[in-house]
Amino acid sequence: MRVLRHLLGICVGLIVALQCLSLPAIAASSAAIRAFDDIEAAVKDYSGQSLIRAEFGDAKLTGANFSGADLRGAVFNGASLKQANLHGVNFGDGIAYITDFAEADLSDAILTSAMLLKSSFKGANVKGADFTDAVLDRAQVVALCKTATGTNPVTGADTRESLGCP
Repeated sequence: MRVLRHLLGICVGLIVALQCLSLPAIAASSAAIRAFDDIEAAVKDYSGQSLIRAEFGDAKLTGANFSGADLRGAVFNGASLKQANLHGVNFGDGIAYITDFAEADLSDAILTSAMLLKSSFKGANVKGADFTDAVLDRAQVVALCKTATGTNPVTGADTRESLGCP
């Protein structure tokens, strides 16, 4: 009887130990995320498309048309969006790190809560853009405030106020 109890104790101990061991983590599939990495985009017309959480890493998107696109949560890392048409896009909660928006049209764009650090906006049109709670480098805010005007037609936010312009 003692042997049986001892064996039962060992079995219970093994079961508990196996349950306490962490199981391997199962990563979410990235198949649902469209990635556009290291590309010289052959097709540069993304207008009106749903590109929620799309990733554009080091993408050369000079002159691309994203007008009216849904870019919520999208990521642009090291991308070039020089002279791109981003008129009326929703880039809320998006990330653009080290991204070049030089001479891009961001008019009427929604950039609420976007992370825009280390990005450049030289000569960008931000008339009517909403930057509420967006994070930008201070030097970029100062530069954008020089030309910022208008009110976003969707959110009703004043562009200068959303940038925190004096």
